[in-house]
Amino acid sequence: MNIDPNQIVMWIGVYFLPFVRIGAFFATVPVAGNQLVPLRIRLLLALATTALLVPSLPGAAPAASLSAETFLSLAQQLTIGIALGFFVQMFFHIFVLAGQMIAMQMGLGFASMVDPTNGVSVAVVSQFYVIFVTLLFLAFNGHLVVFEVLAQSFVFIPIGGSGLSGEAMYGLAIAGSWMFASALLLALPAVTAILIVNFAFGVMTRAAPQLNIFSLGFPFTLIFGIFILWVALGGFMPQYQDLSAETFRMLRAMIGT
Repeated sequence: MNIDPNQIVMWIGVYFLPFVRIGAFFATVPVAGNQLVPLRIRLLLALATTALLVPSLPGAAPAASLSAETFLSLAQQLTIGIALGFFVQMFFHIFVLAGQMIAMQMGLGFASMVDPTNGVSVAVVSQFYVIFVTLLFLAFNGHLVVFEVLAQSFVFIPIGGSGLSGEAMYGLAIAGSWMFASALLLALPAVTAILIVNFAFGVMTRAAPQLNIFSLGFPFTLIFGIFILWVALGGFMPQYQDLSAETFRMLRAMIGT
C-alpha cells in the first residue's frame, strides 16, 4: 500500500478547518460544552462530527500549511463556532436570570449553590430552572436542531469565505438585550405577585407597628414565593416554546438562512 505524504497533508487540510469550527462550537454550546463533560469526550465528539460531516460538505477548501490565509481562516472558524455556541448559551441564561430575579424577591437570594455546568454560584431557583430547561431541551430534540444549524453553517458560510457578516455580529450583540428582556418577561408575574405581598406587609406594619415584620413577613413571603413558582409552571411550556423558536430563528438568521 503506497501512502502519498502530499495526500495525507491534503486530508489534514480539508478536515482541519471544519474541525476548528466544530471544536469551538462544542467548547461553548450548553449541555455538551459544560464542565461536567470531560474535555476528552468533547474532543472525541468533535472529531466524530467532523469525520461524518466533512464528506458531505460542498467542496471544502484545503488549508495551505503555515500561510497567512490559513491563520485568517483559522480565526474565522473559531469566531463562527464560538458565536453559534455562545448564542445558544444565552438562551439558557435567560432562565438563569429569571431565577435570580425571582429568588431575590422571595428572599432566596442568599440561598445559592455551585452550578456544576458553569462553575459559579447561582440561586437555587436558577439551578432548578437550568435543570428543567436542559431536560426540556433534550426531550424536544433541541440538540439535534442545533447540530443541524451547525451543519448548515458550512453551506451558507463556507470554508474560505468571508466569515460572519457585520450584521450577524451586530445581531449577536443585540441578542444580549433580548436575553435580559426575555428574562424580565419570564419573571415578571412572580415578581409582581411577591411585590404585592411585600406591599401588603408594609401596609400592615403602618397599621400595627407592634408587629414584627421581619419574623412574620420573611417565612410568609418564602412560602408564597414557592406557591407562585408552582403556579407559574402551568404556563412555563408556552413561554419555553416561544423562546426556543425565537432562538432558533435568530440562530438561522445569523448564518444567513
